Amino acid sequence: MTQFYLIISNSSLPAFSVAVNFFSYFTILTNIIVALCFTVLLAGQESSLGKFFSQPKILTAIAVYISIVGIVYNVILRFIWDPQGLQRVVDELLHSVIPILFVLFWLIFVPKKVLSWGDAFSWLIYPIIYSGYILVRGIYSGLYPYPFIDVNELGYSKVLLNTS
Repeated sequence: MTQFYLIISNSSLPAFSVAVNFFSYFTILTNIIVALCFTVLLAGQESSLGKFFSQPKILTAIAVYISIVGIVYNVILRFIWDPQGLQRVVDELLHSVIPILFVLFWLIFVPKKVLSWGDAFSWLIYPIIYSGYILVRGIYSGLYPYPFIDVNELGYSKVLLNTS
């Protein structure tokens, strides 16, 4: 929420546009999934949502997604901007601290023996839907949240290669 506040308070765009842009980042959506997962697990696993999030294959999928956030940011995106002050703190939390903590949680607490390579195909659903959404949204808005998926600059063939 701090990231959203910082972006909305520093933008001249209408609040709705800022909100749509904000929730179009894989980083934001994935950190929301992590927060929801931990909240549900802490609240109890008796509910249907608790049973869903306590499944090893679901926890592994989330670990994959948040790892992507950390790796892509720290290898590709970290060097294209220089956040300052509170923005830097939030940036580090979203892109480094939370990914590391979730992966540590996964390594320590998630049983791995019940996982199979076949599970990996279902883990692709979220990134594929996200990529489709971003590409369709970009057709109408001309805006892409990350430079490596900017069709205006790179063209579809390069963007499809980058997202593969």
